[in-house]
Amino acid sequence: MATTSDIRNGLCIKFNHDIYKIIEFLHVKPGKGPAFVRTKLKSLTTGKVLDNTFSAGHKIDDVRVETHKFQFLYAEGDDFHFMNAESYEQITLNKDILDAPGLLKEGENVMVIINAETEAPLSVDMPASVVLEVTYAEPGVKGNTATNATKPAKVETGASVNVPLFINEGDKIKIDTATGAYLERVKE
Repeated sequence: MATTSDIRNGLCIKFNHDIYKIIEFLHVKPGKGPAFVRTKLKSLTTGKVLDNTFSAGHKIDDVRVETHKFQFLYAEGDDFHFMNAESYEQITLNKDILDAPGLLKEGENVMVIINAETEAPLSVDMPASVVLEVTYAEPGVKGNTATNATKPAKVETGASVNVPLFINEGDKIKIDTATGAYLERVKE
């Protein structure tokens, strides 16, 4: 049993007959009234995100989890196949458990959070950013750069990303996995 003082990003808790992962939290101590913790929780079974406020000192039921490094092997429909980097054991996870399945390239390493009690995979933590090659991009129109203009581009995994006009086919770009936004062009 934990309390609200133990809340941190990535903590998995049992709440409303489900397992949730804390994405964001904020301890609030107003000038008048008791302190509380405002949280953003993501369900590890449905993927839904909800906001919840816990009063200070509230008891929360935490879930003991283990984090293991897995390598993404391949996708087959809605099933994604991963291999444990240490034991070479393979697991299959549904697309819904992943945060950004469109940005996952074969051979990419991810961290899989596993419930220590039931040995069931709960969620997949992607790296903060990924480098992908642009496979299709419209040519930029000269003189159309007065503002931060962007254009859609397809990357090697099939995902579509808005990129600046100077990005061309064959360029490698860094993409933020949390937002799916273009970060920078990578030169090799």
